[in-house]
Amino acid sequence: MSAANRGAAARNGRKRSREPDDEIPSSSAAPPSSPPPSSPPMMPLNDEDDEELDPDRDLIGDIDDADEMAEDEDGIDLFADNFERDYKARENDAYAGADIDDEGDYEDLDVGTRRQLEARLNKRDRELSRRRRMPAAFLQDEDEDGEMDLTRQPRRRRHHYDEEQEDEEMGEDIMDEELSLETLQDVKASSLTDWVALPAVYRSIFREFKSFLTEYTDDNGTSVYGTRVRTLGEVNAESLEVSYDHLSASKAILAYFLANAPAEVLKIFDQVAMDVTLLHYPDYERIHSEIHVRISDLPVHYTLRQLRQTHLNCLVRVTGVVTRRTGVFPQLKYVRFDCTKCGITLGPFQQESNVEVRISYCQNCQSRGPFTLNSEKTIYRNYQKLTLQESPGTVPAGRLPRHREVILLWDLIDSAKPGEEIEVTGIYRNNYDAQLNNRNGFPVFATILEANHVVQSHDQLAGFRLTEEDEREIRTLSRDPQIVDKIIASIAPSIYGHTDIKTAVALSLFGGVSKEAQGKHKIRGDINILLLGDPGTAKSQVLKYIEKTAHRAVFATGQGASAVGLTASVRRDPLTQEWTLEGGALVLADRGTCLIDEFDKMNDQDRTSIHEAMEQQTISISKAGIVTTLQARCAIVAAANPIGGRYNSTIPFAQNVELTEPILSRFDILVVVRDTVDPAEDERLASFVVNSHGRAHPSASSIDANQNAMESEHDTEMRDQQINGGEPKQEGEIPQELLRKYILYAREKCRPKLYQIDQDKVARLFADMRRESLATGAYPITVRHLEAIMRISEAFCKMRLSEYCTSQDVDRAIAVTVDSFVGGQKVSCKKALARAFAKYTLAKPGSQRSQHGRNGVRTGAPATAVMA
Repeated sequence: MSAANRGAAARNGRKRSREPDDEIPSSSAAPPSSPPPSSPPMMPLNDEDDEELDPDRDLIGDIDDADEMAEDEDGIDLFADNFERDYKARENDAYAGADIDDEGDYEDLDVGTRRQLEARLNKRDRELSRRRRMPAAFLQDEDEDGEMDLTRQPRRRRHHYDEEQEDEEMGEDIMDEELSLETLQDVKASSLTDWVALPAVYRSIFREFKSFLTEYTDDNGTSVYGTRVRTLGEVNAESLEVSYDHLSASKAILAYFLANAPAEVLKIFDQVAMDVTLLHYPDYERIHSEIHVRISDLPVHYTLRQLRQTHLNCLVRVTGVVTRRTGVFPQLKYVRFDCTKCGITLGPFQQESNVEVRISYCQNCQSRGPFTLNSEKTIYRNYQKLTLQESPGTVPAGRLPRHREVILLWDLIDSAKPGEEIEVTGIYRNNYDAQLNNRNGFPVFATILEANHVVQSHDQLAGFRLTEEDEREIRTLSRDPQIVDKIIASIAPSIYGHTDIKTAVALSLFGGVSKEAQGKHKIRGDINILLLGDPGTAKSQVLKYIEKTAHRAVFATGQGASAVGLTASVRRDPLTQEWTLEGGALVLADRGTCLIDEFDKMNDQDRTSIHEAMEQQTISISKAGIVTTLQARCAIVAAANPIGGRYNSTIPFAQNVELTEPILSRFDILVVVRDTVDPAEDERLASFVVNSHGRAHPSASSIDANQNAMESEHDTEMRDQQINGGEPKQEGEIPQELLRKYILYAREKCRPKLYQIDQDKVARLFADMRRESLATGAYPITVRHLEAIMRISEAFCKMRLSEYCTSQDVDRAIAVTVDSFVGGQKVSCKKALARAFAKYTLAKPGSQRSQHGRNGVRTGAPATAVMA
C-alpha cells in the first residue's frame, strides 16, 4: 500500500475506530464509483492486508512522507556534507561481460541479410506483444525460458494506455513495410482509392511498376521500355507510352488498379517513370520536372453515348471528331498565397482539375484575409479544352450526335485540331457546374474527360477489326479478273440500272493517291462527282447509300447548309469567353466523303466558300483575330437538279445548271441522268420494283422460300443484263459488309504508282478535248481534267489491289473521262464528238463500244432509275 493510502487509512482510523457491532452496508446501497479509466485498478484487500493496517506505523509513515514533501519543496542541497559520495566510482557501473563475444571474428552483414533478420525480430516482438495482451486462460504453454508470471498480469493492465500507444507505433512500422504482389490483391480498405493511398501499398506499387519498366522484355529478349526511355531522352520528350496489354500480362494487379483508380495510380507511375529516366539521364530534371506515363492499347472501347455514372473516376477509351478547340491557358498546379496583413506566404496548395483552392484564414496571424496570389512562387501547367463529338459513322439513325469536353494538360496541348478524328484514353470525371444546376433546379454534375493519351485515328480499319480470314477472303476476291465489274454491280444493288452513276460512285469510294509535287505543292487524290438529272432518278438515294457505305460520311443539304456550316464557324467559348473555331461539314468529313444534296439550291456566296476545300482540301479562317487553316481532305459527291426541273439536251451542260465554271472544273466526273420513255425497259423496271417491295415487306418471311429464290435470281439476271450489255453475269454480287471492308482495305493498304502508261496517248487526248471544247462551246477543259484521268486510273488500280497502274487502268479512265465530256454536250454535236473520240474508247480491254457498262461509263445515255 502506498504512503498516501496508508495516510488516508490512518486518518480515517483516528477519526472513528471500527466497532465490532457496526452494521455491514446492505446490498441496496449504491456501489462505489469505479475509478476513472486513467487510474490504475485497485487491488482487492485480503486478510493479510488487514493485518498490515497498524495505526502507529501508518502515523510514522505519514510523518516521513511529509518530510519528503517538504524536502522536495525546499530543494536538495547539492553542497551538503556528504555530497562527495555521489561522485565516487561504483563497481556496478561497468557493463557485464556475459553473453558478449568480443574474441570471435564476424563479417559485416549486407543490407539484404540485415533486413531479413530485422524482419524476423520484429515479427517475434509483435507475436510476444500480441500474446501478452491476451487473457491468461488463452495463452499457450511456454518453454522454460518463456514462462510468464500470471501475478504480473494486473500490473500490465495498469499500463494499458501506454501499450495502445506502442501498438499504434507498431502499426505504423507495419505499414512502412512493403507488401508482396499477392498481398496487394487483398484490398483491406473501404474503397480502392483508399487502399492505394496507404503508404505500404504506395511503396509496393512503386516497386512493382519500377520492376516492370526495367525488366519487361519482348520475344527477342530486348528491354521494351528501356529502349523507350532512351528514346525519350534523346528527343527531350515528356511522355512515356506504356501499353496496357504489356502491363496486364506482366502485372495484372497493377492493371486492375490502373483501370479503377487511375488518378492515384498514374501519380505513382509518373514518379517511377522519372526515377527510371534519371537512371539513364541523371540531369534530366533540368529539362523536364515530370515524366508522364501515357496508357495505350486499353482493351475496352466505348462510344460517347455509352458513358454512364459507373464509369466515373475510371479509365475509359473513346473515339470522336474534334469540333472545337480553345486556346492554351496556364492552369494552377501548386498555389501560394500572400497574407496582406502579416505578409507571410501560405502554401503550397495542390490545385485539382475540378476544385478551386480557397483559404479561409491565415495560420500565422489568424486573420481572414484578404489574400493575394503569389504569382512568382506559384507553379503552373498548360491547359486546353476540346469538344469531342461522335463520329458521323457511329451515330444511330435518327439520333443527334453527342459530345463531351476533353481536358488536355502538359504536352498533350495542340495534339488535335478541329475536324480530326482522334482516340482519347483518359479519366472520366464529374465536374460541378453552377449554370447547369440553376437550369435544372436540382444538383446535377457535368462530366469531363481528362485526357491521358491522344492519338489520331488514321487507321480506318480499326473499327472493323479485320481478321486474317477477312484479309484472306479480300485477297482471293481481288484475284478475280472480273473484280471491277463485280464491284460496280454491287454498288447500290437496290437501284435498277444507272451504270454510269454506280461506276462514278465506286471510283469516288476507292479514290486516288494524294501526292506532293517536289515536296511543296499538294495534289489531291479524292475524286469529286456531280450528279445532274431529272427528278425521280434516285440521285438522293445514291447519296444515302454512300453515307451508309463510306467509313466517314457527312450528309448536308444545299438549302439548309450555309458557308459556315460547310466550312467552319467562330463561336465564343462559354467557359473562357474566348473565340474558338467549330468545324463544319467539310471539316468533320476529313479523310472521308462529304455528301451535298440540292447543290443548286445554295446561294453563290456559300458555293464560293467551298472552292478552296474542293481543290486544295484546306479551309482558311481569318475571323475574330483567329488566322488558321483547317484540313478538309474529303471527296465531295453533290446532286443537283437542272434549271426548269428537267434536263434540256439541246443546250450545253453549263446552261442546264446554275453553277459557275470554277465549280464545274473542280468536279472530276459529271454524270447526266435523263428519264426517257422505253416500253420494254419500263416493264423490266416495274417488275424489279414490285419484286423488291415484296421481299422488303415485314411479312415476307411467310412467303415460300423457293419463290423468293426464283424472284431474286430473276431480278439479278435483269440487273446483270442492264449492267453487262445484255449478257448475264456468271457469279453473284459481293456482300455489302465484305464490299465495305474491301473498300477500306484498298484505301488503307493500296497506294498504286503509275507504271508503263501511254503518256503520248494521254497528251493527245487532252489536246483534242481542249480543241473540241472550244469549238462546241461546252464547259472548258483544264489541267484539272488531266489530273482527274490519273486519279481515276489509280482508283481502278485500287479495285484490283494492285501496286502499279497499267495501260488497262488508263484506258478505263480515258473512257470515263470521254463519256463524261461527251455526255455534257448538246445533242447536235454529241454524235460527232463520240465518233471523234472513238479511237480512245475502243481500246478498253475485253469490251466493244456497244458495251459501255462493262468497264466504262455511258454517261449521257438514256437511263431510268428508281429506288426500290
